[in-house]
Amino acid sequence: MNITPLEKGPIGQIIWRALAMLNVAIIQVTSLPRHHKKLVVGAIDGILLVCSIWFAYSLRTGEWSLLSPSITKMLWPTTLLAIPIFVFSGVYRTVFRYAGVGMLQILIRAFLLYTVVVVVIYTIIGIEGVPRTMGLLQPIIYFGFMAASRIFFRYLVFDVVSKIGPRESARITLIYGAGQAGQQILQSLSDDPAMRFAGYIDDDANIAGQRINGAKVWHSLDLLTVIERFGVTDILLAMPDASRRRRRAIVDELHDHPVIVRILPSTQDIIEGKVSVSDIQPLQVEDLLGREPIAPDMTLLDRTIVGKVVMVTGAGGSIGSELARQILRIGARKLILYEVSEFALYQIERELRTSLEAAKCEIVPLLGCVRNRVRLKDLFGELHIDTVFHAAAYRHVPLVEANPLEGIRNNIIGTAEMVRASHDAKVQDFILISTDKAVRPTNVMGATKRGAEQVLQAFAEMSDTTRFSMVRFGNVLGSSGSVVPLFSRQIQNGGPITVTHRDVTRYFMTIAEAANLVIQAGGMATGGEVYVLDMGRPVKIIDLADKMIRLSGLTVRDELRPDGDIEIKEVGLRPGEKLYEELLIGNEPIATRHKRILMAQESFMAWDELARIIGLLRECRDRQEAILLLEELVPDFEHRRDNLPAADVSQQQRAVGA
Repeated sequence: MNITPLEKGPIGQIIWRALAMLNVAIIQVTSLPRHHKKLVVGAIDGILLVCSIWFAYSLRTGEWSLLSPSITKMLWPTTLLAIPIFVFSGVYRTVFRYAGVGMLQILIRAFLLYTVVVVVIYTIIGIEGVPRTMGLLQPIIYFGFMAASRIFFRYLVFDVVSKIGPRESARITLIYGAGQAGQQILQSLSDDPAMRFAGYIDDDANIAGQRINGAKVWHSLDLLTVIERFGVTDILLAMPDASRRRRRAIVDELHDHPVIVRILPSTQDIIEGKVSVSDIQPLQVEDLLGREPIAPDMTLLDRTIVGKVVMVTGAGGSIGSELARQILRIGARKLILYEVSEFALYQIERELRTSLEAAKCEIVPLLGCVRNRVRLKDLFGELHIDTVFHAAAYRHVPLVEANPLEGIRNNIIGTAEMVRASHDAKVQDFILISTDKAVRPTNVMGATKRGAEQVLQAFAEMSDTTRFSMVRFGNVLGSSGSVVPLFSRQIQNGGPITVTHRDVTRYFMTIAEAANLVIQAGGMATGGEVYVLDMGRPVKIIDLADKMIRLSGLTVRDELRPDGDIEIKEVGLRPGEKLYEELLIGNEPIATRHKRILMAQESFMAWDELARIIGLLRECRDRQEAILLLEELVPDFEHRRDNLPAADVSQQQRAVGA
């Protein structure tokens, strides 16, 4: 139902109340048993029959005659004819809710039979006192009355009265895009009593001011005016081909308006007629922060995957699981899922086995730890692995900061064991998943990832059988460690959203895009490369929080807006956290054949010295000694004392006589 400004005036209020009373009466009728409703419809058709005879006779004679012998002579025979014809033709099996072309077809079939009989009786044979033209005129008028009555009641019940209710609870909706997708979604939602439509918004000035399916089209320049005028609560983006930049511009324009923005699926789904209520999805922050996608280079995707035995470590994690999905789709011969968590392995295996591609690829789920040298040696000797994507790592900065020994063992020593096993088994390609926190690290997690990178760089220099490479990128949206799911939970709980510092910025990329680029980077490797993914522009975390609040249809509560919905609270930097992340240690990265993938030029420690430090780390049991060794391994690592838990700070103070 479309809304109009009339609803706000006194006449509109009277009409609204009258419709509400009519709604009560119609609800009572529509709640009757099915056979009772058929009797009601039959009675209405009987009244229309009388009206059609009277109207046809009056037109024929040119006088308004309420009752005459001619009308009586036609009334009883046509009644006895109409009842069996309409019943057996299925006229009373149709449902008013779906009154349309199908219903008219049934009526036309019934009236063709009815008209033939009436014409034979009253026109060809003739009845004394009844004009012969009545045999043709009355069926035509009667058909018009019955068709109009059904269309009228369908519109009254389902397009008007059914949408009368508590106006405060109605969702007032604008459809952004008056094309095929927008028209389909309006048709799909037109029967929803919880939706009231203010009209279309479109960028095409040529159709502004026109009406489509009864809904007015407004130009996009009038967007804010329309929102304020009608109190719009929801905007449906029916623009499946719109770029991320265009979506960002629309959301930015809505900055001061608490509206919920939703989006329709892809153009292909629209072509296939799949646009329905269930296809409407909330506009995700990923749609606004990511860059425009670039079609992948299939030769890069295929080189390390197609027809090969591929292993993914940490296969149950955010990155590992997405790598596994894409590897399965690309066409690996065998996919080995290596994971230390039983539940995570169970989840990803179950998901992959339900996919269509599972029939063409052998999926092997394996429980195990990357530090278990014996287990790895047996697996690599048995499975004849071609490609390894090493995603197993501890990545949560505060947790690794509180557990540095475990972080070192898993991220550095685990990587060293994986590298050694791959080298000994003559694996063709080994790709390490790294992080921007490895660049000039200020926390243990970042330092361990830089240490893992150096392990690969050193081995690559020695190996002539395995191509070792690593791919470094920033935060991935929606991963287990991402702020996006955290902010979503905080918004659902009513806030506040907690940010560590209002100046913190981070690079962001979707999980799917990151995994895809990792595979392509591996396809370019010749050995020893440190690839860096183009993450676009860094995003301020506080701006991300603000965007997520507004996408939820809520407002930020602060000093300027004390009546807002969600507060953004600053809680202070976590141990080891940077204000700004970097992707390069050196300068002037080298371009590659892929626009989104660069190659860094970075020095590393020779293997002999590296192996000595790793040996000491392997045997180390003391937190402070381990951190000192980590600083030796990663000269850029500057570990601050305030990164330590309180107990360790006091212990360190006692050690130095503080």
